[in-house]
Amino acid sequence: MSDGKAFNIDLGRLKSREKDRSPQAIEKAERAGEELGFVARDGQKRRGRKPSPRTGQVHAKVMPGISEEIANEAKRRGVQQGVLIEEAWELYKNKSGI
Repeated sequence: MSDGKAFNIDLGRLKSREKDRSPQAIEKAERAGEELGFVARDGQKRRGRKPSPRTGQVHAKVMPGISEEIANEAKRRGVQQGVLIEEAWELYKNKSGI
């Protein structure tokens, strides 16, 4: 075996270089990648749950009896409580002419 250590690296000879970011260099790298079978990562669908269109929040404090009634009605109809609030608001707007 040699006298030097097995994985000894002379850090004094290492130099950092700026990466070539020219359009020609990027095109050359992309072409080489395609030839080797690498595909672009663009256009992948976002995984997971889709964002809800209902992003506004209303934090209404109501009397306990009313909250129970709202919860029971939502459960009976199979909807969220927010849907009941949206429908009630529509009824209010139609009645008051807003």
